Amino acid sequence: MTTRSTGLGLSAIAMAIGFNLPYAHLATIYDYPDILRRPAAEALARFADGGAELILTWHAFAWAALLLVPLTIGLSLAPANRAASERLALAAAITGAASGVAQAMGLWRWVFVIPGLARAHATGDAAARSAAEGTFDILNAYGGVAVGEHLGQWLLVFFALTLATIQWRQRRVVTGGIGFATAITIAIGTTEGLALALGADGDIFSLFTIAGFLGLTLWLILTGLGHLGLSGLRRSGAAAH
Repeated sequence: MTTRSTGLGLSAIAMAIGFNLPYAHLATIYDYPDILRRPAAEALARFADGGAELILTWHAFAWAALLLVPLTIGLSLAPANRAASERLALAAAITGAASGVAQAMGLWRWVFVIPGLARAHATGDAAARSAAEGTFDILNAYGGVAVGEHLGQWLLVFFALTLATIQWRQRRVVTGGIGFATAITIAIGTTEGLALALGADGDIFSLFTIAGFLGLTLWLILTGLGHLGLSGLRRSGAAAH
C-alpha cells in the first residue's frame, strides 16, 4: 500500500464524515433543508436571527463541497482505476470536480448574497422587504435549485456511476453496487427541482436526496477503506485497488 493510496483512503473517509457536520448543524440551527421550501419572509427572518454562526456554517458547507474537487480527481485517477479504464477514470475526474464547483457556487450565495438581503428585509420598509423576498426567491431558484442542486447533483450522479463502474470491473461488487444505488437515488431526488418548476409536489423527491447522500457517505467510506486495504468487499482473484 503506497502513501498516495493511504492519503486517498483517509481523505475519502474524512470527506464522508466531514460534509455531514455542517449539514447537521444547519439542520439544527436553520431547519435545513426544509427551510428552503418555506416562504422567503420566514427564511430571511430566520437567517437574520442566525447571525455570524449561520453564515460561517454555510461557508464551511460550501468549502466541503469544493473539497470534492481534489478528492474526486484523486480517487478517479488512482493508478488502479486508470488501468481498469482510462476513459472512465477521466470521466469520473471531470464530472466529480465539476460537481464540487457547481455545488459550492450554489452554497456560497448564503455567504455573500443572502446576508445583505436578510439585513434589508429586517430593517427596510414594506417595499424593501418585498424586493428582498423576490430577490431571495430568484436566487434560491437559480443559484440553489438550478446550479447547486440540479446541475451539481447530476454531475455527482455521473461521477458516482463512472467510478462505481470501475469498481465493479475491479470486482468490488459491494462497493460498486452501493455506488450504483447511490447514483440512482440521488438522480431521483434531483427531480425535485423539476417537479417544483412544473407546479407539482416535490416532497417525495427530497426524501430520495437525503437517502442518496446517506448512501454517498457509506460509499465514500467503503471506497476509502478499499484504498487503505481494509475492505474485503471484493471477489476472489481481483487485483488490489
